[in-house]
Amino acid sequence: MTQTTPNTPSTPPRKGGLRALIRAAFSTSLALSGARMRLAALGFLALYGVVAIKLVYLGLKPEATTTRRAAAEAVAASRPDILDRNGEVLASDVKVMSVFAEPRRIIDKDEATELLTAVLPDLDARDLRERLGTKKGFVWVKREVTPHQRDEVFHLGLPGVGLIAENKRVYPNGPIGAHVLGFANIDNQGIAGIEKYVDGQGLADLHGAGFGVTPDDLKPISLSLDLRATHALRDELEKGVVHFKAKAGAAAILDVNTGEVIALASLPDYDPNKPTEALDPIHINRMSVGVYEMGSTFKALTVAMALDSGKINLNSRLDARGSLSFGRFKIHDYHAQNRALSVPEVFTYSSNVGVARMAMGQGVEKHKAFLRKMGQLTRMRTELPESAEPIVPKSWGELNTMTIAFGHGLAVAPLQAMMAVGALMNGGYLITPTFIKRSEEEAKESAERVVKPETSEAMRYLMRLNAEIGTARKVNINGYFVGGKTGTAEKVVGGHYSKNRLFTTFMAVAPADQPKYLFLTIMDEPQGLPETGGYATAAYNSGQVTGEIIERVGPILGLAPRFEPPHQPFPLLAKLGYGYANIPAARGGGH
Repeated sequence: MTQTTPNTPSTPPRKGGLRALIRAAFSTSLALSGARMRLAALGFLALYGVVAIKLVYLGLKPEATTTRRAAAEAVAASRPDILDRNGEVLASDVKVMSVFAEPRRIIDKDEATELLTAVLPDLDARDLRERLGTKKGFVWVKREVTPHQRDEVFHLGLPGVGLIAENKRVYPNGPIGAHVLGFANIDNQGIAGIEKYVDGQGLADLHGAGFGVTPDDLKPISLSLDLRATHALRDELEKGVVHFKAKAGAAAILDVNTGEVIALASLPDYDPNKPTEALDPIHINRMSVGVYEMGSTFKALTVAMALDSGKINLNSRLDARGSLSFGRFKIHDYHAQNRALSVPEVFTYSSNVGVARMAMGQGVEKHKAFLRKMGQLTRMRTELPESAEPIVPKSWGELNTMTIAFGHGLAVAPLQAMMAVGALMNGGYLITPTFIKRSEEEAKESAERVVKPETSEAMRYLMRLNAEIGTARKVNINGYFVGGKTGTAEKVVGGHYSKNRLFTTFMAVAPADQPKYLFLTIMDEPQGLPETGGYATAAYNSGQVTGEIIERVGPILGLAPRFEPPHQPFPLLAKLGYGYANIPAARGGGH
């Protein structure tokens, strides 16, 4: 019998602890291969366990959560579609890809910078390297990349560099309606116009609270604008500004019964798809941000004030035999008749002297009170955040009342003046303009009666008469029974009025017997042309453009032409005994 000693190699070590186990692991003996395998298995198990624990730790680490949150917050949030009154899209979101980086995960910052700037050449390499060199968990590399650039970045396969889908605001109609729509910045936040208004209604709060709203969650915003009418209005305005060599121009259409702004354009304008263009001061919205002396269009307010007071009527006569003196100042008539004028004649001859006497007949305080009631002495508030305070005399005396009566000495936003004249056309209700679609019933809920129905009808009669035989003949478009009023104001240059730098306005209502739309065109420093005899007053430029706008836009807005004059266009005046108001001037109505 063979005796086996304890140190025989074929017997596994029973003692010796860890040192013996390590010696056995590196032994070449086949008898110890089982121990080696067990040791290797234990080693790999421990290694994978450590890796697994590390992965779990990294996944649960607040840093990762912060990065994800930063990415979610940085992505441009969704905005609701903006539609015109007929459902046409004016503004919407599209999906675009953007490149981001997690600087903590980038191994070689210089290599990442070099590769990214090769694919995205408009990036500043130094700036990018600085951003990638921070300890931040999330930074933007480039927003809104092209599909080709997206593919190039993806194929780079850089750790810590990724792509993420976000929203971009687009305006499919370019500059049409730009001053109403406003624009959104690269983070899809409303910066101006209706876009800023939408954020102010709670959208920004939802995004700020972390609610991930999508376009499907957001109800579209229906504006009062008619896209077709706005395009036509802007086109005719642009032609007019070019033709009359004006510095700028603006035009609008207001529904006098609802207060809805149907169309608006201000030139020069900008493309909201390129929002940096809006920063140029020349691109302001002249209808609500600019304030101007509105010239003789303000005479409509003065005449309405006098008629509504009952102190004068359409048969009253006012002394216009010469200029009106006040101290060293003299007020003259542009179309001086040098005789007493009836109220219709004061309006159709646009007599400064006549309306100044009307205002003085009311007195300074009553004049101020009337203009305040008509919304002309305080800032007009609409959905558009951009608006301006009127420029009111600091010390308002008799001379101020005389000049403001014919539109000098008080500067207001043109849309503000439209609001007041709209009240004179619609039966006497002052309705604040709106850019949101609404019904006549909704408008009347907050409307305030400011003049009597008889006064409103008298003003429509005077506007119609002026289009037939007065200064507004350029706007007497056949079939639309239009009424109108011109306004020419000298601009203040160096503290003095300049006779060679004019600001012209023209207001027109259609139809005058059943008022629906009020049109306004303004022009800044239009030039006299050979065909106008060198004249640059409102009738020759703003008036002509308004007529062309009415002729083009009328069919779009559903204004059916009537080629026979209405039988009794002003029935209230007829009941009051003013029968001549119902006889067309061409057949003997006259003044």
